[in-house]
Amino acid sequence: MRWFMVELAGPWGHSALLDSPALLSTEVGRAIALHAQAADARVAAIRRPGKRSEQRRWRWALADARPGQESLRWGEVDGPEGYAEIPLDGSAGTPTDEPLVAICAHGKHDQCCAVRGRKATTLIAEQYPESTWECSHLGGDRFAATMIVLPHGLFYGRVDSAEDPADIVTRYTEGRVDERYLRGRSSYSAAVQVAQHHARAAFGDDRIGAFAPLDVAESDGHVEVTLKGPREPVRVLLRESYSDPIFTMCQARTAGPVKELELVEISGGG
Repeated sequence: MRWFMVELAGPWGHSALLDSPALLSTEVGRAIALHAQAADARVAAIRRPGKRSEQRRWRWALADARPGQESLRWGEVDGPEGYAEIPLDGSAGTPTDEPLVAICAHGKHDQCCAVRGRKATTLIAEQYPESTWECSHLGGDRFAATMIVLPHGLFYGRVDSAEDPADIVTRYTEGRVDERYLRGRSSYSAAVQVAQHHARAAFGDDRIGAFAPLDVAESDGHVEVTLKGPREPVRVLLRESYSDPIFTMCQARTAGPVKELELVEISGGG
């Protein structure tokens, strides 16, 4: 999976790309979205936290989050229309080894993201000012404050509840995850993400690349995920179920069930 992050300073509407004063028109936003879609990349808006600068810039980042091919490249264009003309095959931009840390602060999508996201952004930016950005909707609003760390595409949730949210980024720079807040990796399916969570809990391996998926098989409401283990494969059997009704967003008015994957058993590993 690839991520295309485009800088849009100032306020965002419910859709950052289609309702942003910085873009001047929905046609520009739609062109950027279609450009990313054609390249099989997910697009999100980013902006610097804190006081808005009077000088507007149009920076962009392209992250390849595919396991074994992780990379992050930065570039800049003269105006928003230029975002729709950037090659998204990895041939443009300047590569960097520094991470991009994007915390959802999209208040017009969900107020929780604005309140909790900005709290986490402020704390992380104190230690990683150049790497930290606010971003538009990431999904999983009930886990606010939500965050993605690129180029590996690691999703984190409720990071504002961490004693030191910046420690999550520090662990990332060391090649480790913080399982307490990790929600999974964007390149993997939900079943693989859940299976890796249980494998990490069972074996205590917090390396980013640990428990790579080998196989996923679905049958009769169950999913068996086979992961690369420390000595032999780890097999994680999950059962599909639905939660009790919950509110999935701060602004939600009606509770509803969400699909879950429950652990049945875990075996192997050596």
